[in-house]
Amino acid sequence: MNTVLELISQKLKSAFTACGYEEKYGNAAVSNRPDLCQYQCNGALAAAKQYHKAPIAIAGEIAEKLNGDELFSKVEAVNPGFLNLNISNKALAEYLNDMARAENLGFEPANCGKTAIVDYGGANVAKPLHVGHLRPAIIGESVKRLLDFDGFEAIGDVHLGDWGLPMGLIITECKKRFPELPYFDESYTGDYPKEPPFTISDLEEIYPFASAYSKEHEDYKEAARTATAELQAGNRGYRALWKHILDVSKTDLKKNYDNLNVHFELWNGESDADHLIMPMVEDLKKRGIAHISEGAVVVDVKEDSDKKEMPPCILVKSDGAAIYASTDLATLVDREAKYKPDKVIYVVDKRQGLHFEQVFRTARKAGIVRPETELFFLGNGTMNGSDGTPFKTRDGGVMRLEYLIRDISDKVLEKMADRDMDEEEAKEISRMVGLAALKYGDLSNQATKDYVFDIERFTSFEGNTGPYILYTMVRIKSILEKLASADGTAIDKIRNDVNFGFIKMGQTEREYGASEIDLMLSLTGFSEAVHRSADEYAPHKICAFVYELADRFNSFYHDHKIVTQEDVNVRNEWVCLIVEVLKALEICMDLLAIKVPDRM
Repeated sequence: MNTVLELISQKLKSAFTACGYEEKYGNAAVSNRPDLCQYQCNGALAAAKQYHKAPIAIAGEIAEKLNGDELFSKVEAVNPGFLNLNISNKALAEYLNDMARAENLGFEPANCGKTAIVDYGGANVAKPLHVGHLRPAIIGESVKRLLDFDGFEAIGDVHLGDWGLPMGLIITECKKRFPELPYFDESYTGDYPKEPPFTISDLEEIYPFASAYSKEHEDYKEAARTATAELQAGNRGYRALWKHILDVSKTDLKKNYDNLNVHFELWNGESDADHLIMPMVEDLKKRGIAHISEGAVVVDVKEDSDKKEMPPCILVKSDGAAIYASTDLATLVDREAKYKPDKVIYVVDKRQGLHFEQVFRTARKAGIVRPETELFFLGNGTMNGSDGTPFKTRDGGVMRLEYLIRDISDKVLEKMADRDMDEEEAKEISRMVGLAALKYGDLSNQATKDYVFDIERFTSFEGNTGPYILYTMVRIKSILEKLASADGTAIDKIRNDVNFGFIKMGQTEREYGASEIDLMLSLTGFSEAVHRSADEYAPHKICAFVYELADRFNSFYHDHKIVTQEDVNVRNEWVCLIVEVLKALEICMDLLAIKVPDRM
């Protein structure tokens, strides 16, 4: 289903062609002066240079050609050569009718048959999620959902940190505390215990202790390095203990990610690509792509066009250890073999930009990915405190994510104290609204930008916030429930049956109010907003659409008494309009991975 902008542009292109100009000048845009018109076209200004004609003269010809077309209620040429356009009420109503009857409000996926892998999350095993994990998790989840909605087979990979020195530190500390365990007995040949010797709480204490201790005791750090090397070389006992670490950690991480409504199709870690690293390195050396430099294996990735220094990509350090670049490249080898993705998107802290530029250049130079495969680094900014620095606890530490969620849920509960609901329901709803406040507050900012976490603003029920959007949706549900109760119509019938009244829209002899037209126009932008957000990996653009639509609904609601409207035809039109608004909001909030309560 074409968007309104596409329909208007088609008319404009035909008019430009009919008047003897190239059709490329007939592109419409939403007006940047809504007080003057709904849509605009500036093509006459550009055409004037090519055709050596006054732009207002060209605009006048186009306006004359389009006047009388049923799509428009106004087409006028204004100095110095703008075309101001308004869509007719009849055409607007018919377009909304078509949206209502179509699947997903007429949105047509543009990338069916393609595959995209979104690498996000990036948590480390044996450690709790903290506030630094929030942005890649929720941005990545939304980007994955946007791509999936746009037709891709979208695959989310958590890409766990599970293979480096942290594993050696945990093994070393466990050996120190529990030397009697069979994992440390080199002569042991039996089956290892199925139950892990620690809980997630134990691991969350063991790793920080071991990490801090290693910084003050070189012999301990060396033992951890040795344990890491033996683990990676296949030490049977260490591998069994490591598997326990993974199982316990994954169970806890899945629970915490589920609480965020963040889900992964792949729970792979760095370790899954380890067996591919050395064959890849040897292949690159044989082909002359990698070479030895000061004992390390590197790939030169500097290009003549570089304005800044571009260091070589190090695959293997001089001590023989592989590093993150080699792991990421081997992971690309694995993904290409298994999925042949059309694009791979990395949602990672933007400070990793240089690393991924080196990896991408190496992957292309080595032919690890096909030339047409898109590799995209979506570097996210940081969530900062009021002082402008990365968000910390009061004592200066990194806050656990579950504590942040608790704090914002408590703030919402405090603001909902006057609601008529029992304590348990209030807690459950406040948690849902709190998560919406947190996620929407984050996602409404451009992913690459830093932002300040403001708990008062994020939990406000007014303005561009998650609670405001949820409250708008709950308000629409409440209106529909009242209407269903008043005439005995099942709520599902009101929501799903287009013939409930929408089919009559535009056929009644009445004037549409300004706020009604504004709401209808906003709703027609649904497909355009989703396509733009998916194409640009930009959840904040979905948020902008959602806020505009919700805000215009509330203006319409305050101007019109929907439930008590006596004219049945008019009321039915309004009901079907708000049903469609609610559906658009529900789709968009799902694309943001935000759950919506039935009441607040």
